[in-house]
Amino acid sequence: MGVLVVSYPAEAGNRFDADYYLATHMPLVEKYWRPRGMTGARPLIGGSGPAGKLAAMVLIDFAPGTAIDALLADPASAPVFADVANFTDIAPAAHIFPDA
Repeated sequence: MGVLVVSYPAEAGNRFDADYYLATHMPLVEKYWRPRGMTGARPLIGGSGPAGKLAAMVLIDFAPGTAIDALLADPASAPVFADVANFTDIAPAAHIFPDA
């Protein structure tokens, strides 16, 4: 199973609409990525640790053998990325764990 972790670091003055993220963005992610190997997602809102605060983080699970990096680069994923501006002005950080 592969995992894509996307985090949104919280900084003073940044905008993050958690309601939109959960009600609109995450269903959009499922619409585009579930047919391409996504098996589930665990969005987490708010958090902190030694590296600082997070507005949100999501762990997106993929079926074994899914080429997550290719999925992210595929033009078919454009609607997912275009929607980010609708809920935040934070630049997300993405990390791929191909064999989690």
